[in-house]
Amino acid sequence: MLNYYLIGAALLAALNLLTYVAYARDKAAARAGRRRTPENTLLLLGLLGGWPAALLAQRRLRHKSAKTSFQLRFWLTVAVNLGAFLFV
Repeated sequence: MLNYYLIGAALLAALNLLTYVAYARDKAAARAGRRRTPENTLLLLGLLGGWPAALLAQRRLRHKSAKTSFQLRFWLTVAVNLGAFLFV
């Protein structure tokens, strides 16, 4: 049973790393005027469990933190994720 918890923790850590990198790449693309990561992709990564890294990236990189429409959808995905976690 412990192995399943370790695998789950490793997958969640990898997802959070991927999420942070996605936010960082989107921020760099925004600064350089290049093609951006779709907001729905960033939100999906958060919904799947990468929201802690998304929140960290928003704060540290100052990215997507002032856009109200994005923030509303982001916090909705956090609530859904936490609700699903508590339900299971």
